[in-house]
Amino acid sequence: MKPKTFSLAILSLALTGCGSGILAPEGPVSNAFLNRVATNCAKLKIGNQPIDFLLDVNGDDDYFIDETSKLAVGSVDKATYAEDINAYYPTGTDQAALDCIFDQID
Repeated sequence: MKPKTFSLAILSLALTGCGSGILAPEGPVSNAFLNRVATNCAKLKIGNQPIDFLLDVNGDDDYFIDETSKLAVGSVDKATYAEDINAYYPTGTDQAALDCIFDQID
């Protein structure tokens, strides 16, 4: 997904409430971070899914986008983010993807 398309997709998710009733923090910081994650970590897996699949707005899983947006703006720290992601996607295979995501933090 191209960065501009991805940013617009995130905006539409934020405006609709992401289906969970919890709005992901929408703005330039979270959009830029999600774009970096999409560009640099796309094929790494969280749970059984590659990150690019989890970032696809056509899917029905908004948890990853919400949590990653919160990490981008500092609403959660790295330890809490890793704990939350590992609990939601309990495959024990998330570390490489988490390391890549953390490398994208400014």
